[in-house]
Amino acid sequence: MPQTRVAVVGSANMDLVAMAPALPRVGETMLGTDFVMVPGGKGANQAVAAVRAGASCAFLGAIGSDAFGVTLKARITAAGVDTSHLRVVYGASGVALVMVNAQGENAIVVTPGANDALVDLTGEELATVRAADVLVAQLEVPVETVTAAAVAARDAGTTVILNAAPARELPPELLAAVDVLVVNEGEAQTLAGRGREEPRALLDLTPRAVLTLGGAGAWYVDRDGTEVHVPAVAVDVVDSTAAGDAFTAALAVGWGEGRDLVDAVRWASAAGAACVRRLGASVALPQRAEIDELYARG
Repeated sequence: MPQTRVAVVGSANMDLVAMAPALPRVGETMLGTDFVMVPGGKGANQAVAAVRAGASCAFLGAIGSDAFGVTLKARITAAGVDTSHLRVVYGASGVALVMVNAQGENAIVVTPGANDALVDLTGEELATVRAADVLVAQLEVPVETVTAAAVAARDAGTTVILNAAPARELPPELLAAVDVLVVNEGEAQTLAGRGREEPRALLDLTPRAVLTLGGAGAWYVDRDGTEVHVPAVAVDVVDSTAAGDAFTAALAVGWGEGRDLVDAVRWASAAGAACVRRLGASVALPQRAEIDELYARG
């Protein structure tokens, strides 16, 4: 089987992750139980996850000239991602402040930093997008950049998967280029005004959509009339921070390898389940063998 070629256009952040018994209320100071500092950002996470799931991956993003940027590039490159198009801009890298409670639930504040400088994709960067089998993008970088990449991918016959997170108004040019929209329930409410009670509302936006629901599984719907609920794989949850990124990347790899989309969603669900068993973002992203093991169990 030829290796799926994935291009990811998105963010890179340094994640500062604190574990505590509960998420603090406004004005409350709480003693934590653990702390880790790991590379993250939805774009970088999905690039690393795609490689671990078995694809080759080129990452188009931007990091700062600070110490976090040096660490981010080194760690993403070490994971096997092609970072030849990872820009370095003067100033601060993106940072995510992540709080995780004992149930694995989280609250996150992201400061974009260098991610906001990912604009005006070059001809070489767009050529990398066009050469991929699948483009994966999110919304932690300027939406104009995501739109330009998606339109270039569509024109070249490259499959486009948009993880519309964080949710925001999407330009018609972007929606017209998307093959599969991936959102969680909150994002679905923002974009379509409906959640798990009506996943087909997402089809007003794109021809195919996946609605992820954490422990309640995921829905796959398309305009051909398919509506399938995929149950989640039962595991002990430690940290759900990067589960959606593992899911989206595995969906791209699975579909790129020729799985039908419902089966690709099942495989992606196994990837998300494998991810939540460990603390942190990029360090928790599963290897292909872990995904296959949970997929077989499901």
